[in-house]
Amino acid sequence: MNIKNIAKQALYAAVVFSCGMTVTSCDDLLDTKPQGVFTDEQIGDDEAIDLMTSAYATLLNHYFGNNESFAGPINNWVFDVRSDDALKGGDGVTMEGYIHQLEVGNVQSDNDVANFKWRNNYFSISRCNTAIRGIIASSSISEQDKVSFVAEMKTLRAYYYFDMLRIFEKFPYFDETVENPSECRADQYTRNEIAGFIKQDLRDSYDVMPETQAEVGRFNRYVTAALLARVDLFTSDWAEAEKYAGYVIDSHQYQLYPNFLDMSKPEFNNQYESVLAIQFSSANSPDQYNFNNCLNCTWSEGNLYGNGDDFYLASQNLVNAFRTDANGLPYLNGMPDDKNVDAADFEGNVDPRLDFTLGRIGMPWRSHMYNEKWCRNLELYGQYSCKKPYPAPESPYVKPGIVPWGASSLNGLLIRYADVMLMKAEALIEQNKNLEEARTLINDIRSKAARSVDPAYAPIDCNPMVANYSVNEYPATGWSQDYARKAVRMERRLELAMEGLRWFDLVRWGNVVETMNAYYTSEGKIRSYYHGADLSANEIYFPIPVNQVDNAGDLYK
Repeated sequence: MNIKNIAKQALYAAVVFSCGMTVTSCDDLLDTKPQGVFTDEQIGDDEAIDLMTSAYATLLNHYFGNNESFAGPINNWVFDVRSDDALKGGDGVTMEGYIHQLEVGNVQSDNDVANFKWRNNYFSISRCNTAIRGIIASSSISEQDKVSFVAEMKTLRAYYYFDMLRIFEKFPYFDETVENPSECRADQYTRNEIAGFIKQDLRDSYDVMPETQAEVGRFNRYVTAALLARVDLFTSDWAEAEKYAGYVIDSHQYQLYPNFLDMSKPEFNNQYESVLAIQFSSANSPDQYNFNNCLNCTWSEGNLYGNGDDFYLASQNLVNAFRTDANGLPYLNGMPDDKNVDAADFEGNVDPRLDFTLGRIGMPWRSHMYNEKWCRNLELYGQYSCKKPYPAPESPYVKPGIVPWGASSLNGLLIRYADVMLMKAEALIEQNKNLEEARTLINDIRSKAARSVDPAYAPIDCNPMVANYSVNEYPATGWSQDYARKAVRMERRLELAMEGLRWFDLVRWGNVVETMNAYYTSEGKIRSYYHGADLSANEIYFPIPVNQVDNAGDLYK
């Protein structure tokens, strides 16, 4: 992310906010005038622009060290581990055991992920607020630019507050006008009130932001619209979600990738489906690598990526969801039998997105043959490593042998166009409105999947000679609201698999407890560590991290 010079990010991260490992208390996190940083009175015109750069750099989520970026990442893969889509992976259950706790439904206030997310989000929010104050105080920035710049920062701040809303039951809310955030209580506002603040900031920002930006990575009004649509879906505001997702679609600035594999090619950064993306780089400081996914890189035979830790593997439940029937449609009402898609010689039909999303033994991985030696702990966690964040190891954008493993300049897609299309489709379906338009949106995405195995695109991650690929469009016959709802929810699972969204979808659909307890039973037939796992309604959201409670006195009790 940059406004003036991306190379300045590390400098501003260290100088402007002193975000070092020594910062531990709640007061340090939320104080507007901490020791060793600039005060508002010291911020000149150049510094105001530089503070915007520093705020954007928060998307790298690399404040305190590698582990916090790995296990409290901006792309939220650790929350997919809470869902029926993903397994922790790695060498065993004790490796990064706090993530294993999430996988088996054991939510505790001393979990490191909770503390990582809390600290990262509030450092980021504080940077946004300081940038807003600096912009407003500037004497040389034009009033028109001030309005637009502030809107960018409010959109970024809204992203982090929405992250808090999806993760924590209670948390303090403060904006740039609050003089002493360290005095804000966690129960000052209700969840509905905070959601209202987030959405109002995004509505106001959409109206004043430009349609395009000269610098890649800076937010335009369609980033704001897409984020607002996502918040609306979480709060079941279907009409507004339809409206703002429609703004993104009607802008004609975005289109589906020609081939599903294109999302894993750095050559296509900031093109096609890229609505909101983190700008990663392997050419400058290591702090700008894709740390979000480096922990998850496959073990890789021959050390092609530098021996990844092989975290974030797919569950058998997710892999089976890619099965399709004789008509090339998913099984929306459950599988016809108990057969697992557990090998490349599975005789049934599968959606080709399976092999663009996950490694499978006997199938290609970026033109290499994926086998047992790519799997770090095959017996415990199985074989299904996530492919999406990794270009081919021979790519000039990949830095093999440089820790972190799998490091590349492939951008991190936080919102992509296919997601926005599915947002609008879901909003229409929930209103029982224009169901045919919703069907068209879903079918356009399924058509992308179908054409991705066309020999004209030379796919190197699937093999039509081995797997029976079949994915077709939904017909108009029988397209009722109930059927369409099942279809759009399944499409989100298949299209957006391993992108950190499944858990949050289950939460907002209201079926997360039922889904997860059924999953623990079914997946537990394969993985014994699920025996005894369960999820209750009061374990959906994280409690406030215990060390934050201790440091905040009575504010969080």
